[in-house]
Amino acid sequence: MSDCLFCKIIEGNIPSDKVYEDDDVYAFKDIHPKAPVHVLVIPKLHIATLSDCDDPALLGMLMDRVRMIADDVLTLEAGYRVVINVREGGGQEVFHLHIHILGGKKLPF
Repeated sequence: MSDCLFCKIIEGNIPSDKVYEDDDVYAFKDIHPKAPVHVLVIPKLHIATLSDCDDPALLGMLMDRVRMIADDVLTLEAGYRVVINVREGGGQEVFHLHIHILGGKKLPF
């Protein structure tokens, strides 16, 4: 999608602090971190919200990549939080499905 911020990041048109990339997923540091470690994991396929994704295999793959990135790339051994905001009422600001990995300290609920 040409006007999507995250699609532009994937395409390399907007710089990002990449932490991981493969054929299906791109992960980068959030520019407004809410924790010492705050990474966004996004599918390369544009999907606006979690509610717009009806592909269970894609969702499973995304969660597997989140696990791998948090455990193997970021080595968040003490633990981490995974968050998906859905639509404006759920706090979603960029309408490209993305999963937040937050860690690096004990997080309040």
